Amino acid sequence: MAGGSFTTGSVAKERAEQYKGRVTAYVIIACIVAATGGSLFGYDIGISGPSLILTLNQNFHDFLFSMFRSNKKGGEQGNALVSYPSCKSGVTSMDDFLQDFFPSVYRHKMHAHENNYCKYDNQGLAAFTSSLYIAGLVASLVASPITRKYGRRASIIGGGISFLIGSALNASAVNLAMLILGRVMLGVGIGFGNQAIPLYLSEMAPTHLRGGLNMMFQVATTFGIFTANMVNYGTQKIRPWGWRLSLGLAAVPALLMTVGGIFLPETPNSLIERGLQEKGRKLLEKIRGTKEVDAEFQDMVDASELANSIQHPFRNILERRYRPELVMAIFMPTFQILTGINSILFYAPVLFQSMGFKGDASLYSSALTGGVLAFSTFISIATVDRLGRRALLISGGIQMITCQVIVAIILGLKFGQNQELSKSYSILVVVVICLFVVAFGWSWGPLGWTVPSEIFPLEIRSAGQSITVAVNLLFTFIIAQAFLALLCSFKFGIFLFFAGWITIMTIFVFLFLPETKGIPIEEMTFMWRKHWFWKMILSDN
Repeated sequence: MAGGSFTTGSVAKERAEQYKGRVTAYVIIACIVAATGGSLFGYDIGISGPSLILTLNQNFHDFLFSMFRSNKKGGEQGNALVSYPSCKSGVTSMDDFLQDFFPSVYRHKMHAHENNYCKYDNQGLAAFTSSLYIAGLVASLVASPITRKYGRRASIIGGGISFLIGSALNASAVNLAMLILGRVMLGVGIGFGNQAIPLYLSEMAPTHLRGGLNMMFQVATTFGIFTANMVNYGTQKIRPWGWRLSLGLAAVPALLMTVGGIFLPETPNSLIERGLQEKGRKLLEKIRGTKEVDAEFQDMVDASELANSIQHPFRNILERRYRPELVMAIFMPTFQILTGINSILFYAPVLFQSMGFKGDASLYSSALTGGVLAFSTFISIATVDRLGRRALLISGGIQMITCQVIVAIILGLKFGQNQELSKSYSILVVVVICLFVVAFGWSWGPLGWTVPSEIFPLEIRSAGQSITVAVNLLFTFIIAQAFLALLCSFKFGIFLFFAGWITIMTIFVFLFLPETKGIPIEEMTFMWRKHWFWKMILSDN
């Protein structure tokens, strides 16, 4: 695009008021089917994600539980360290799995009180953990040209097939190499799926419902997490092959995603970008339920002309004219991870133990937090296209800050080396945790995916979404590796640490994120030109 043009994209003028159409059953079904791909991500998080973090330093988790349950010193406290099997969940906490693939971790777990708990690590388990995140990061970048050249469906189907292969390898694994290879294939599936599905949803949805339909991806993710937690609770009692069942059942959401991808229509944006204008228009008429789609169709045609003239989207996105989009592609997923949701969910099973649930602590914790997260996501779906993205992000941020500070104060004052947290305070902290999860579920949980997927102009859309997914997985990996070290150092201050980050991200949204509600996806470039800050950055273009 020539310098000096009014807009950074190829859409010549705003036509939003000319958009016609209605919500059709066809587009709703297509979005629901596509969104099921989010369950892959959620199921993997529930099956192995959180527990991987915990198992890397099992002693510290045991130590934390002993602080809740015992105010005694010496040998009696040491015994408490090894009497805690039920606050853990996930395949990597199952004894049969550890004995087969990580015997040193299993031996360490059995003699936790004899070792230095804040320094233990296992390289094999660390590789098992990081392989998915690194593979997903690389795959999301590889998916960009595929999604652009062959369409969104191609990446969705490819991601589903890769996840199917990974689940089969993991369920049948006989050695660590086979296990890690399966984990890599799962990562490839997640990388492709997370790159393509949010784009698919944003492009298929009508402008006035784009936020809500896009959030179906988050609904599927939370359902996947909840399902995986329930599966883990049941399979941990099946000896010695329960872990194989947990890993193998990942094939179910993968099959849904693959078969669904085969029958899904391509998005009209992608069809037009690839030169299939007549087919794209017919599909647009079908999903909008009207033949009066001239304005929306023309926006897509204009956008595709510039998109086809750009050969290197990753190079172009670094240009100043795309600076707002690049900043959001990096900061939105980074901030989503830095909300501290992992620290909150880490404490939940321990608190349920202290409240007297004993062996069922993990089940009740997973059911409550999973249910609350799913419920709050539906709140976001119902309000995001009425109240807007900024309102939900800012209000959610304020509530999360408040909850993190309250938890930090309670643990700081009432919980220490020689103290136990009373049942009444445990209940209070659980209530506050639920309020935190509610706020996350209506704000940064879904909107961390929704906002990036709707702001990129067509010429850099696939590359921008790839960067978003890569950054998300990178910071997931960093927090997974650093979390327990931070927890050892900060103790209750870990909540203040994340509260500080939420404060920064809330201010960031208030100052730098314009409202995207009601703006057609191909006209987002006009939005940046009207924003008080970004118009100064873009004034020379």
